Amino acid sequence: MALTPDDVRKVALLARLELDDDEIERQSRRINELMARFEALQQIDVTGVEPTFQSVPMCNVLREDEPRPSLHREELLANAPESRDGLFIVPRILGD
Repeated sequence: MALTPDDVRKVALLARLELDDDEIERQSRRINELMARFEALQQIDVTGVEPTFQSVPMCNVLREDEPRPSLHREELLANAPESRDGLFIVPRILGD
């Protein structure tokens, strides 16, 4: 089913695109060429082909989440403007 220039004009209107007549004709041709390619793809026999979501193999590049040594709590709290009972004290940001 080919799109007519009137179809493209209606879609352009809905998308609020201002296309002149030359652009309407050009876009009609492009869309119809694209649709023909999709129709050609639909003719391919894919029986037995597993569906995939990626064209290249994917692997996780993130490291494992493992506990590692870090600074001591006292060293961290020494730079805090205010602390109490081993915790940072921050200004209240929520109302009562």
